[in-house]
Amino acid sequence: MPTGPALLTDRYELTMVAAALADGTADRDCVFEVFARRLPHGRRYGVVAGTGRLIEALPEFCFGDDELETLRAQGLTDPRLLDWLAGFRFSGDVDGYAEGEPFFPGSPVLTVRAPFAEGVLLETLVLSVLNHDSAIASAAARMVGAACERPCIEMGSRRTHEQAAVAAARAASLVGFVASSNLEAGRRYGVPTTGTSAHAFTLLHDDETDAFRAQIEALGVGTTLLVDTYDVVQGIRNAVAVAGPGLGAIRLDSGDLPTLATHARELLDSLGATGTRIIVTSDLDEFAISGLMAAPVDGYGVGTSLVTGSGAPTAGMVYKLVERDGVPVAKRSEGKNSVGGRKTAVRRHDADGTATAEVVTSGRVEPRDGDRSLLVELVRGGRVVDPSSPADALTAATAHHRRVREALPPEAWALSRGEPALETVTE
Repeated sequence: MPTGPALLTDRYELTMVAAALADGTADRDCVFEVFARRLPHGRRYGVVAGTGRLIEALPEFCFGDDELETLRAQGLTDPRLLDWLAGFRFSGDVDGYAEGEPFFPGSPVLTVRAPFAEGVLLETLVLSVLNHDSAIASAAARMVGAACERPCIEMGSRRTHEQAAVAAARAASLVGFVASSNLEAGRRYGVPTTGTSAHAFTLLHDDETDAFRAQIEALGVGTTLLVDTYDVVQGIRNAVAVAGPGLGAIRLDSGDLPTLATHARELLDSLGATGTRIIVTSDLDEFAISGLMAAPVDGYGVGTSLVTGSGAPTAGMVYKLVERDGVPVAKRSEGKNSVGGRKTAVRRHDADGTATAEVVTSGRVEPRDGDRSLLVELVRGGRVVDPSSPADALTAATAHHRRVREALPPEAWALSRGEPALETVTE
């Protein structure tokens, strides 16, 4: 059975390749660009994510016997096309924004230069990876900002496709989530994993204290006890009675969280458990997290809203041909225009190091003090420029995001609806 990503694509990619092979245009030198025409309504910035996963998948994007047989079974029987696919290996160049980089409308987040047939074949793979991961990272970055240094934990595996869950955990980690519940994300990308128990474990036992005692015996007093299966106040008393004042944390998963957290803190302190942390879950998003800012909360577990992009499950990126044999080309349809020519991009900063504009041009940007070039080399001649391990690539992307987000202007952190934090300037 096929195991690679080659069939994770749309049929029209192959019909275009077949037609281009037939009329002799398949080898024309082309440039494709990935960009978002706009941000989700009211968002101030996006975050590029998924580049590492895309680069990881690119060498495996090929058509073996199983893939070719599948195509024949689906009616794609053109011998010229099948022969070309059998020998296909991407041989072009890819540039793009570094993973973790903020992006804005019109930002050329990825540029593919290759013969037409090779470049067009990548469209669906590129967009499916970047649109999903960037949507998750963009939402997660808002949650991290709203948390104001309090840790966020990703726990959305049960709310999305099993492979999307792994990608979501990676994207959340990239922008500052400290851990994930997903074990495969830990294995594949080195994301720290965490998890204790659900209500089912408490319900399994005849008495809540028996459940707490069993968990502590297995995991130690530093564990997190879920105290709202029955009565929160009694649950906290039972937790401290069993674990003692050194209990690591309690978790609240329902109810009026700001009020419950305040009362829980008061009760814990009165019982001598002054160091016991309070972790809250229950359908949190960036707005709920912001609403808990004044509450004595020590950390957040986020699930559904994270893995669905908090209302924006795609980054809205498109993949467009912008240059053919060195000549700019552009789509002119109403409402979906593109700008022809291969782009360069810099981020402009003031004397204090605060970003002021995204400058995108199909010509040469006249450099100014404080400009930072945004495009980096990712693939040359079909070979990955930096063949780091998946875990190391994620570590580098996380560090890059941490550095560059500090240069965004203050309005970037606002959760209220507004215009993008940086204007995209065409020069």
